[in-house]
Amino acid sequence: MFLKYEEGRVFRFGYYLLGSFIIILFNIIGQIPLLIVFISSLATKSDEVDTSALNPMELLNIIPSNTRLFLMLFPFAFTFIGLWLVVKKIHEKSMRSIVTSRNKLDFGRIFFAFTLWASITLCMVSYDYLTSPENYIWNFKPIPFLIMFFIAIIFVPLQTSLEEYVFRGYLMQGFGNLFRNRWAPLLFTSVIFGSLHIANPEVGKLGYGIMVYYIGTGLFLGIMTLMDEGVELAIGWHAANNLVGALLVTADWTAFQTNSVLKDISEPNLYPEMLISILFFYPIILFIFSKKYKWKNSVEQLITKF
Repeated sequence: MFLKYEEGRVFRFGYYLLGSFIIILFNIIGQIPLLIVFISSLATKSDEVDTSALNPMELLNIIPSNTRLFLMLFPFAFTFIGLWLVVKKIHEKSMRSIVTSRNKLDFGRIFFAFTLWASITLCMVSYDYLTSPENYIWNFKPIPFLIMFFIAIIFVPLQTSLEEYVFRGYLMQGFGNLFRNRWAPLLFTSVIFGSLHIANPEVGKLGYGIMVYYIGTGLFLGIMTLMDEGVELAIGWHAANNLVGALLVTADWTAFQTNSVLKDISEPNLYPEMLISILFFYPIILFIFSKKYKWKNSVEQLITKF
């Protein structure tokens, strides 16, 4: 079982809080290169740009796009070291144990989830571009795109995988050990996951209502993790969501501003897209996974105690 009660001192919830603190500390340390480059760029540009009139995201844009993308993603790769130390040295577990109940990581599941959501995302972007071309400008520049591509293809999956390891893996099991049921870990990890996006520029642009999307996505990923007894499907979906988005479309108001193929210049209104995803695409994807992987006792899997 992916969630189960584990006896022993190192599985008390206090140790999961300590582990979470260490993981956060490694993430903060990983942000030091970004801070150094930001301060250096700010000093260089201070005579050219009135920095006092810029918001935090606009200030970050002083750093060249590809350099900024690398420095924003690097902390997630560095944080993997902290997560490994926590899992191995504090809880004396293997990294596999926080990811799947199977004997080894199922890359087939990761690839299938990635391919499914990447295909859907590509179709949605293509449809929107063809029906509303006035909302986009061609942003493709071969050399900057190629550099961005290699940064993204390496570091975006590391970023998304770390988030899944931590939220749907480490913390899900920690809350499971505390509450000895499945619904509470699902709820708590989803709310925490969504809340950590509150500083995203999308929230400032669209309002706090967009938090429904972030928390709803956390619930969606948590449900597939509990139903499938592992995080592989969530890892694949999350990687496709962030990577395809970074490569295809950028906008001035998003957290990831990249040298993508297209730039969305329309006035943002993600609520229709949010509702379509939560009410239409997410249930369909869960249905596809349930049939392919023969999930059983759906409700019981989400509410059962142990």
